[in-house]
Amino acid sequence: MPKRSSSVVGREFGNGVRAIIARTGFTHRRLAELLGWQEAKISDLTLGKGGVTEQDVLLLLAYCQATVEEREHLLALFRETREVGWLQVPEDGLPDQVRTLIDQEREADEIIDWSMIVVPGLLQTPEYGYVVTEYAPSVKAEDVPKVAAARAARAKILEPGRKFTFFVHEQALWLPVGGLEVWREQLAHLLRMSVRKYISLRIVPRSVGMHAGTAGDFRVMKFPKYPPVVYAESVNYCLFFDDPNTIKVHEDILTALAALALSEADSREVIDKILEDLQ
Repeated sequence: MPKRSSSVVGREFGNGVRAIIARTGFTHRRLAELLGWQEAKISDLTLGKGGVTEQDVLLLLAYCQATVEEREHLLALFRETREVGWLQVPEDGLPDQVRTLIDQEREADEIIDWSMIVVPGLLQTPEYGYVVTEYAPSVKAEDVPKVAAARAARAKILEPGRKFTFFVHEQALWLPVGGLEVWREQLAHLLRMSVRKYISLRIVPRSVGMHAGTAGDFRVMKFPKYPPVVYAESVNYCLFFDDPNTIKVHEDILTALAALALSEADSREVIDKILEDLQ
């Protein structure tokens, strides 16, 4: 693949290669000497930046005694680095529990989320999230408690030192998820979270009518050292994009939403009003 900045799939590939190299006990310098490469080539490869051919990958994996399964997995990732976007179809049918997404969330220093139908996952209370999980077509009834707990645990990333912006359509606040108490507690939770300095919660009112965000929910994750990543999911698959064109399209949507959304203070007033109506 041509030498370029690191992509999501490139970093996934690089992490896998790094783990196999670590298992050999070789330093990058020693391995480069044995292969007749420059050490920078090993470094770029393990960072997912490319600069190697498929034959190079096969040579390195063979020298490191990678298993057949490891080799097939990493070669598949390597080939994916040539494509625009990365589709993942998890075997358990749980897009938001894909390890790649969780890793990207942990590495991001800014996350911007747009949600139309339900409260964004990172802002859901455990009880609200449990009900959402119950209705997920890809989750078996016996797996609901485990999946709901795993989803709730991801909210731990909401901490100082990073920035979170949530654009939420007003209709998501009016969707009665669970009983009245679950619904009301979820709204109260949004109010509590919205006053944290590193969280911005802005409501897109129903009165704006048709707008750019109706194309669907998505998330933009930004990193200190990597290009931004756009993430979107459906019932049993998820997509990662980090190509400039796709990033620009989604950033333009966010700009349009920012122009339509209520201020943080006015958004809290909307939530307060809904809570009053639910008394």
